[in-house]
Amino acid sequence: MQTMDSFNFKGHKALVRVDLNVPLDGQFRVTDDTRARAIVPTVRKILGDGGSAILMSHLGRPKGKANPAMSLRPVAKHLEGLLGTPVQFAADCIGPEAVSKAAALKPGEVLLLENLRFHPEEEQGDEAFSKALAALGDVYVNDAFGTAHRAHASTTIVAKFFPQAKMFGYLVASELDSLAKVLTKPERPLLAIVGGAKVSSKIEVLRNLLGKCDEVIIGGGMAFTFIKVQGGSVGASLVENDHLETAKIILAAAANKGVRLHLPTDAVVADAFANTANTDICAADAIPDGWMGLDIGPATIKDFSQAVKRARTILWNGPMGVFEMPSFQKGSLAVAQAIADAGAHGAFSLVGGGDSVAAVNQFGLADKIGYVSTGGGAMLEYLEGRVLPGIAAVQEG
Repeated sequence: MQTMDSFNFKGHKALVRVDLNVPLDGQFRVTDDTRARAIVPTVRKILGDGGSAILMSHLGRPKGKANPAMSLRPVAKHLEGLLGTPVQFAADCIGPEAVSKAAALKPGEVLLLENLRFHPEEEQGDEAFSKALAALGDVYVNDAFGTAHRAHASTTIVAKFFPQAKMFGYLVASELDSLAKVLTKPERPLLAIVGGAKVSSKIEVLRNLLGKCDEVIIGGGMAFTFIKVQGGSVGASLVENDHLETAKIILAAAANKGVRLHLPTDAVVADAFANTANTDICAADAIPDGWMGLDIGPATIKDFSQAVKRARTILWNGPMGVFEMPSFQKGSLAVAQAIADAGAHGAFSLVGGGDSVAAVNQFGLADKIGYVSTGGGAMLEYLEGRVLPGIAAVQEG
């Protein structure tokens, strides 16, 4: 398969699927350009070779109808600043204007197409719509890892129209390389830290990781389902009673595979789900009625941090508590800091999933993490062992 580095884009028009699904404020200014910055190396390589770039993306969920509030036009202006070059804009992603602007594109020029999801055919994976997009360029580059788990027209179907000229952009290539460092060729010991609110959203991730990891940490609200099934009292903490049996199966599987599984031994508890609530620290399996665990306690922080210190490869998906509230962020901060310290001593770390990424950004530690993934749902499905349609479409001949 061709790669960005092995392909010379000179004289080519690259149709590039990017992820510009960025937040905008009331004045349509980009408030977080992490995703936009992530595509810059790919676009610069195309332009530097003497090619031109036709960028396509979605923004929000317009449900197949044109919606001015979700136009990519303001993003084009922001991109100009990041790329240091003008970015032309087509008011539709297919049709006469897109065709004429793409045809007129000269080497070194960039064109951004309007929101793909203004057409219902995008999410339907419609073949005719895909063909109309494909007609705009002569090489296809997928650099949108965050949408690789969707079999949409621009992420998957369009690739079949470029049998000899399709590849991953630098962002997707680095995402896959980082996941491979964890899932297929980890330096051991391999530690997975899985948190977040619900067991139900992480069942398959845990099942898949148990066959690969040396140690697994379970934190966040989901830990209380595991604590309850072991006979613990969890008060008013979040528990998925319909997944108690699932938790029991996961605990048995960990024991069976010789995986060292860590659960919280103590918790920061509160009498209400609020930053200003009364708080206390108690054993995680002896939480009083009416109180809820909203963060891990000091003994657990010590245990989890030591596990991180032992590891040579670390995967973190899901916070340890309600880190958005200052009263309950100490656990997530401590884990993030431990991962950063491990990185300073040569361990490789991969952090992914919206909340974990938000946490390391909030704590100012993102630059001390080995790799921060841009793909929430896509990364989760990859960790579950699923084939991502957008990845398979480029890898297939």
